[in-house]
Amino acid sequence: MRASGMRPAPLDRAWIAAHIPHQGSMCLLDSVVEHDAGQVRCTATSHRSPDNPLRSHGRLAAACGIEYAAQAMAVHGALLAANAAPRPGYLASVRNAVLHVGRLDDIDADLTVRAIRVTGDSATVLYDFSVRAEERLLLEGRAAIVLDAAPSSS
Repeated sequence: MRASGMRPAPLDRAWIAAHIPHQGSMCLLDSVVEHDAGQVRCTATSHRSPDNPLRSHGRLAAACGIEYAAQAMAVHGALLAANAAPRPGYLASVRNAVLHVGRLDDIDADLTVRAIRVTGDSATVLYDFSVRAEERLLLEGRAAIVLDAAPSSS
């Protein structure tokens, strides 16, 4: 039984890893700091890790921020599913992506990853996304997620 006024545990990295398919070092997000039916805002510090699995040639390119955003979208889907199992989704397209920096690994501040659900139905969901460090916009764009896509049998 919870004491009056006590808040539930924060949605930390352990919660995220338990609710999205990305595991181990591939789970890039650290916490969910804000969410509702239309959006989610997460934080990440893994961009500074020399063991980040997305690094190539000792660098973490800004385009890798799209994966951070996709994981925030997966978190949002898990939050909307509540106690049901979230539906699997696949990143189908990224549009209007603008990279305002060349790389992420040289950013000292924590990342703030935001995904805003624009529209969706039983088959697809469309999100606007952004990745920031403090007030600095690092990248932004729009992503389409296809839900429950079955592999082609042809």
